[in-house]
Amino acid sequence: MASPCTSRSDDSGGDDDDNDNKVVSSDSSSSPSGISKTGLSVLILLAFQNCSKNLLLRFVMKEHPQFLTSAAVIGVELIKLVLCLFYILLVEKQPLHSAAVFIRKDRRNTLLMGVPAALYSIQMTLEYLALANLDAALFSVLVQTKLLATAGCAVLVLGKKIKKVQFISLMILTTGVMLCNMKDFAGAGSNASVDDRKLQGGEADGSSVEEMMDSTKGVIATLSIAACSGFASVYTEKVIKAKRTIPSRKEEQELPLQNQPQQEQQYGLVYTQVQLAFVSLVIMGLYCVVMELNDILEKGLWYGFNFPAYVSIFVSAIGGLTVAAVLKYADAVLKGYATAVSVVLTGVLSMILFDTELNILYFLGIWNVICAVLLYSATDLDRLLC
Repeated sequence: MASPCTSRSDDSGGDDDDNDNKVVSSDSSSSPSGISKTGLSVLILLAFQNCSKNLLLRFVMKEHPQFLTSAAVIGVELIKLVLCLFYILLVEKQPLHSAAVFIRKDRRNTLLMGVPAALYSIQMTLEYLALANLDAALFSVLVQTKLLATAGCAVLVLGKKIKKVQFISLMILTTGVMLCNMKDFAGAGSNASVDDRKLQGGEADGSSVEEMMDSTKGVIATLSIAACSGFASVYTEKVIKAKRTIPSRKEEQELPLQNQPQQEQQYGLVYTQVQLAFVSLVIMGLYCVVMELNDILEKGLWYGFNFPAYVSIFVSAIGGLTVAAVLKYADAVLKGYATAVSVVLTGVLSMILFDTELNILYFLGIWNVICAVLLYSATDLDRLLC
């Protein structure tokens, strides 16, 4: 799902989020020396939202239910759009029609939103595939490779230079992901030895092979999520993310002010969320009409959904708005801490709720990943390095 400009459920870190923070810094209620109670609250909410989303999706998808993932994506975007409109009305204190005016006046960027909107829709679809084949603990670690994807795309597309501390953090992240993956290979080896003994007794079956294939499918889906997230973040920063200014007085009367000078108006990131949700709904609607119309007419759009599936849709939908609140009331560095907490919580709760077997390699890996996430978002550390 996921920041208002650069991440949806899924979040990216580093310089890209720093830019997001600059865009909305005039609205932030946190002080330079600390974090407000509101900021702390939204950080806790973000950590639990990330964790609960992964666990819920794993619970829903572990039995491979037969429902349309495109319908789930449409549900996420619909709820997100409604929540963003409520945010504009209640928090931004602006009329609802300001969102429609913004989309109409910002037609160029609305069209350009098609690329990240499509990527985010693919990303959400792949989340269902990944968590149908991977446990939530491993998924929460693997998906952090979005830092690698974002950094790589930033260098190739934007020509950015990676800071020394960020380069070190990416190496630590790679090591951590490899360690976490090794816990599955260890388990596979142990299962293989059992199957060898069964083979001697004539009781072997292909279950371990199928599990390994499912795990590989989940890993590929998760890495694809990271790639989509990284490219979408960089594309948004390069092409779309810019201050929206309206020079004419007539437009000044139509569009919401956000503490800008009289001749310049700037929109909060929640308006970009509305843009993304609107374009995503158009894209997914067209996809359903072209690819799945017969199934929808025969069984209905929401065929196969149960209560946990609906809850998972709602939890995924609030992710983007939660990140918007984090960037408004806290900053990208503290968002990295929330991500680290969510990774730990997901691993522990997955072990408790789903009996996921986690060995010492996983915990060594998760420690590396947490350190990498925090280092990547850190500031003013380069001057301490040679």
